[in-house]
Amino acid sequence: MKIALIGLGAIGASFAMGLKAAGYTELYGVDIDPSTIDIAEKEHIIKKGHTDAQLLLPDMDVVILSLYPNQIAPFVEKYSACLKEGVILTDVTGVKTTIIEQVTAILPATADFVFAHPMRGSEKKGIVGADHKRFAGANALITPIPSNSEDHLNLIEKLYRDIGFEMITRVSPSAHDDQIAYVSQLMHALSVAVVNSEQASEETLTFAGNSFKELTRIADINGDLWSELFLNNRSALLHSIDAFEDELNKLKQTLVENDEETLKSLFKQARTQRTDWY
Repeated sequence: MKIALIGLGAIGASFAMGLKAAGYTELYGVDIDPSTIDIAEKEHIIKKGHTDAQLLLPDMDVVILSLYPNQIAPFVEKYSACLKEGVILTDVTGVKTTIIEQVTAILPATADFVFAHPMRGSEKKGIVGADHKRFAGANALITPIPSNSEDHLNLIEKLYRDIGFEMITRVSPSAHDDQIAYVSQLMHALSVAVVNSEQASEETLTFAGNSFKELTRIADINGDLWSELFLNNRSALLHSIDAFEDELNKLKQTLVENDEETLKSLFKQARTQRTDWY
């Protein structure tokens, strides 16, 4: 089985490393940066790479698109004519509904696209940030669409297991986007807002403990990527922000009213929920 990684940044190259470690040998790469291809070949991350996808795609059985959300549909449209009959495409992006609508409108009938989302990203950019060990024990989400073959869904799930993912769950695209808006995108929004607060100063770290460090870690953000993720999922993210604001206002009101009992009740509720989760 010949597998192409389209985009050899931190995630794409990590997938290639993981697949190689799992025993897959027919690994090929495409990247717009010739120096990235050179590194991938010299480090034996891939067997061969090109900056021109047309030189590889006709022979590929599986194509993993490690691209930004807004690049996926244009890539499929541009290269659909040179895709191998029966090819399985898959992605790694963190939004689904919008991307699925775009891709299914142009996907050739001879290709199957299994939409997926590995729940273990990286704040680092480029091949230098690649490390397949980050996938060990991680979760992944598969968002099936009616045209997917069960065999193809199983194959993509197997690839994820082979590179270390532990729990692979099938969910609807809408459920994916609603939950990702809450558990991931909202967290990044909060982190950015805290770091950009007018209270931030040169003295901030003098007073900061682990909680501040953990909350603000993800503010070291790839702005180009996360702008696309936010905007492609803006309805779901706006809903999560509204729900968060409602809860924050409840807590704020206890301070306005000096309401110790309600404040304790909110803390107890949060502690119970956190315990139920973990």
